[in-house]
Amino acid sequence: MARIEIRAEVAGKVWKIEAGPGAVLAEGAPVLILESMKMEVPVEAPRAGTLVELRVGPDELVEEDQLLAVLEV
Repeated sequence: MARIEIRAEVAGKVWKIEAGPGAVLAEGAPVLILESMKMEVPVEAPRAGTLVELRVGPDELVEEDQLLAVLEV
C-alpha cells in the first residue's frame, strides 16, 4: 500500500480534529479543520484510505506545507 502525506495549504491553528489514526476515510472526508485569518479551512483526505498517523493536535500552530497526517491507500 502507498502512503500519502497530507500537508497544510495555509498557516493557521488546528481548530478541530475530525478523524484519528485508524479511521477509514472516503476521498474528500475531513481530517481536521484549521483556523486561519478567522476562517475555518477544512483539510480533506485527497483519496480514500486509512489514516495511519496524525502529526498535530488541537490548538497547535502549523505552518504552510507542514506535514499534518499520513494516509495509507
